[in-house]
Amino acid sequence: MQELPASLAGHRIRTSDLQSVCVGEVRYAPLKSIWFLGMAGAAVIGGLATVTLDAVALFVASTGCVLLLGHSLGSHRKLIHDSYQCPKWLEYFLVYCGVQVGLAGPLGLMRQHELRDYAQRLPDCHDYLRHGRPFWVDAWWQLNCELRLARPPAIAIEPRIASDRFYLFLERTWMVQQLPWALAFYMWGGWAYVFWGTCARVTAGVFGHWLIGYFAHNQGGMRYRINRAAVQGRNIPFTSLVTMGECWHNNHHAFPGSARLGLHPGEWDPGWWVLMLLRRAGLVWDVRLPRDLPARPELEALRPSCPPGRPNEPFIEAPVAAALSLRVLRAITGGRIRLWQTPDAPRLVLHMNGTSVRGAFERARTALDME
Repeated sequence: MQELPASLAGHRIRTSDLQSVCVGEVRYAPLKSIWFLGMAGAAVIGGLATVTLDAVALFVASTGCVLLLGHSLGSHRKLIHDSYQCPKWLEYFLVYCGVQVGLAGPLGLMRQHELRDYAQRLPDCHDYLRHGRPFWVDAWWQLNCELRLARPPAIAIEPRIASDRFYLFLERTWMVQQLPWALAFYMWGGWAYVFWGTCARVTAGVFGHWLIGYFAHNQGGMRYRINRAAVQGRNIPFTSLVTMGECWHNNHHAFPGSARLGLHPGEWDPGWWVLMLLRRAGLVWDVRLPRDLPARPELEALRPSCPPGRPNEPFIEAPVAAALSLRVLRAITGGRIRLWQTPDAPRLVLHMNGTSVRGAFERARTALDME
C-alpha cells in the first residue's frame, strides 16, 4: 500500500485514496475552448489588422503587470501558498490583477493548482495532471479540455478564502472582468487597443501559462529531486524575466511555500524583487523562505552546475553588504572571495580561493533577505 508523503499531511486535498488522481477521462470543455480560441482568434485577426506601435506597447505593459502583480504575487505566492502577509486591500488588488490573466476565477485557479500539486507529489497520477503526453496532445488537453476524475478528491479551501465575498464575486464574474478594461481601452485608443490590450493579453497569459508549465515538467535543469514523486519540476532559465520568476519550477517543487523562487546565483526573480520593495515600504511582512519551511524527508539536493571550487551545495549568494566588507577582504588577500548561505543555514560560508570556511560570519538578515 502506498504511503502519503509527510509533506502532504496538511494539504488542501483530503483523501485516503491515492489512486483517485490516476483514474479519469479527459473531455472537451466547450466554454474553456471557446474562451481561449475566441481570444486567440481576435488577437491574431484583429491584432494584425490594427497593429500600431502604441497598441503593442500597451500589450507588453499590461501583460507584464498582470503576470507580475496578479499571477505571480497575487494568485500564486499569496492566495495559493500564503508565503507572505500584507494588508487585505493589497491582497484583493493583487488577486484581482490575477483574474485579469484570464485563466480562471481565484477559487477555480486554487482548485486546479491544488489538485495538480497534490497529484504530482504522489508516486503516480493521470497524464493530464503531469503534462505527460506529447507536446501537441498536451496543448489540446490543457487549452481546450478538462479532466473528470472517476473519484475526485475533496478540496478543502480555508473559509477566509472560500467564504470571502470579494473572491466569490470574482469567481462568478472572472470572464466578465475583462469587459471594463476592454471598454476603457476602446475609449482610449479604439479597436487596436482592445485587440492588443485585452485579447492578445489574455491569449498570451493562457497560452504562456500552459507552455511554461509543459516545459517546467518535462525539460530543464534540476537542483533538487523529490523522491517517489510522479513529476519533477524543471528550471527554465532563459524565461525568468517574462515569467516573473515563475520559471524556477524545480526550486518551487522543492520549497513550495517559499516566497522566493530564484534561490541561486543568477536566478533572476522579478516577483521577489517587487516583493522586497513592498516589504521595505511596510506593505509586506512575514515573508517565508526555504529555511522557514518544515523539513521534507523526500527532498534530495542534487549537485548544482557551479564552477569548480564552489561548495557542492545549493547556495544563495549574499550581496556585498554583510557582516564583514568583501572589499576589505579582497584588498587584504588579493583573492576572489564570496559569502554564501544555504537555504536553511543560520550562518554564512566564506569561500576564498577554492577553500570554504563554514560558520565564519553571522547571517546578515537585512542584507540577505532584502536583496
